[in-house]
Formats: sequence, structure tokens, C-alpha cells
Amino acid sequence: LCLGTTRNNFEGKKVIHLEYEAYTSMAETEIKKICRDVRQKWPSVKHIAVHHRLGVVPITEASVIIAVSSPHRAESLEAVMYCINTLKASVPIWKKEIYEDEYSWKENKECFWANSEK
Repeated sequence: LCLGTTRNNFEGKKVIHLEYEAYTSMAETEIKKICRDVRQKWPSVKHIAVHHRLGVVPITEASVIIAVSSPHRAESLEAVMYCINTLKASVPIWKKEIYEDEYSWKENKECFWANSEK
């Protein structure tokens, strides 16, 4: 189980809340692809749940949850790690951090399209 929660600070700035936007149909397609990949890589996996919130997410609340069940914990834990890393790298969801007096759109360092332009 991975439950990603909103932090209250970033580089010394107080974070008030996060806002997420997505290219929804593409994000859903990519998440389904991640789930199919998990089933191929770990055939013993029984159930997979992946959910990422959109819109405003207050601090301390969950923005992403990933749950995987299998007969053995190693497969579940590896699959959860694969899911979150692949989601951050390939799913078109954008995060805006809202601070006390400004905001900033954040870029995932894992994201392949962001790194291709540098």
C-alpha cells in the first residue's frame, strides 16, 4: 500500500494546499496500462487499485493511493513501487503547489517528456 500525502512545506516555503490537473482520458489510459504491466510482471498479483485525486488537496490529505494484493508480500511491494514510479513518470497529471503568497507548478523529475527537452 502506498498512500501519498500532501506535505506542508517545500524548500522552506509553507505549502497551503496542492492543486492537481490532468489530461483525464489519457491519465486513465496510462493507469490502466500500468495495471496491465503489473499483471504481466507479477502474475501472482490478485488485485490492484490506483487512484489519484484531482483538484484541491489540503495538506496532510492523500493525493494518491496504490494498493496491490498478492499471496506474497515481496510481489505486492515491488508492484506498488513500480506503480508509483511509473505513474509519476508517465501519467499526465500536473501539480501546483500553493504557498502563502505565491504558487509554483511542479515537475516530476521522473517524467520522460520533461527530461527530453533538457
